[in-house]
Amino acid sequence: MAGDYYEILGVSRNADKEEIKRAYRRLARKYHPDVNKEAGAEERFKEINRAYEVLSDPEMKARYDRFGEAGVGSAAGAGFQDFSDLGGFADIFESFFSGFSTGMGQQARRRAGPMRGDDLRLDLKLDFREAVFGGEKEIRISHLETCTVCKGSGAKPGTQPRVCPTCSGAGQVRRATRTPFGSFTQVSVCPTCNGNGQVIEDKCESCNGSGQKQEAKKLKITIPAGVDNGTRLRVSGEGDAGQRSGPPGDLYVYLFVNDDPKFHRDGINILSEVKISYLQAILGDRIEVETVDGPVEVTINPGTQPNTVLTLEHRGVPRLGNSASRGDHLLTILVDIPTRVSPEERELLDKLVKIRGERLSKSGGIEGFLGGLFRG
Repeated sequence: MAGDYYEILGVSRNADKEEIKRAYRRLARKYHPDVNKEAGAEERFKEINRAYEVLSDPEMKARYDRFGEAGVGSAAGAGFQDFSDLGGFADIFESFFSGFSTGMGQQARRRAGPMRGDDLRLDLKLDFREAVFGGEKEIRISHLETCTVCKGSGAKPGTQPRVCPTCSGAGQVRRATRTPFGSFTQVSVCPTCNGNGQVIEDKCESCNGSGQKQEAKKLKITIPAGVDNGTRLRVSGEGDAGQRSGPPGDLYVYLFVNDDPKFHRDGINILSEVKISYLQAILGDRIEVETVDGPVEVTINPGTQPNTVLTLEHRGVPRLGNSASRGDHLLTILVDIPTRVSPEERELLDKLVKIRGERLSKSGGIEGFLGGLFRG
C-alpha cells in the first residue's frame, strides 16, 4: 500500500461517509483507466478503490483506525479487484451517479452470506536456546468465539431473527435517480439491517446480539528448531470466529529471540569468545568451553595466537526445516596478557628472554617481550 487510506482519498480522519464517498467519486473520475491514460494512473485507481472499500464500511473502518492496514487484512481491495467492476467508459457515469451499485451490491451479498473470521497476530519472545532447539510453548490469546448461548445467531434463545422489513431480506435498497445522463438506479446497503438481510428484535443477552464473544484461550504451539527473529508461524483456525457459519480466521505468531550474554548468532552458526592466559597460549592446554549443547572440552595448541578462531563442527543452529543439518560453533580465542608481574615472574621471564636471544629496551618491558613472542 502506497500510503494512509485517508491520505489517498484526501480526507481527514473525522470525515463522514458522504465526504468519503464524494472524495472517492472525484478521484475515480480522474484516475479511471478509461479516462486517464497517464503512467501510474492505473495503480493510483487501484489504491483509491482499496481505500474507499475500507473507509466506506463502518466495521472495516473501525478496525483500520485501530490497527492500520493489518487490521483489515486481505479484506482490502476485495470489492474492486479489476476495472471490470466499473465497466467501460460509457458505463463510468452510471457507476458514479448510481452510488457504485455493483460494488455495494456485492458487499451486501457478502454480508448476507457466511463470512470468514479475522486473522490475529501474536508476538512471542523466545530465549536463545528455545530458538535453537524449538519445542512446545504455551501461549494465551484473546479472540472472538461463536456465542454458545445463541449458537451465533445473535437472537435470544427461543427466538429467531426476522426478515428485514426495509429491504425484504435483500440486504440492499434501490432508488431511482434522474441525472443529465438519464435515469439510473442507486443501490446501497440497507441502513436498517446493515446488509445482513435480517433484524434481531430480541437480542441474546450473553453476546448482546453480535453472535460472538471475546474469550481468552490457552494454546500449545510447536516451535520448530532453528527459528530466528521475524519467523512467522501460522496456527490454522485460531483467529476470530466466522459469522453466519463462516470459517474462523488464522493466528499468526511472530517470533522474536532474546539476546544471550554468551552466544551470538550468524545465520546457522553460533559465535562466542573464550579468554585464556598467555601461558596457555604459549604452552597449549585443554580447556572446557560452553556451547548450546553444554560444556565441551577443546584443545588449545601451543603457540595459539590472539583472535584465533576454533571451529566446533555441528554445534551451531539446526537448519530450519531440516533439524538434522546444523551449523558450527565458532570460538574466538582471546589472550589475557598481564599488565603487571611479580618479581619472581619477572626473573623467570628475563631468563626466557636470554634463552631466546631477545634484546629488549628498558622501556620495552614484559608487554614488548610477549608481543614479540606472539609475533614470532
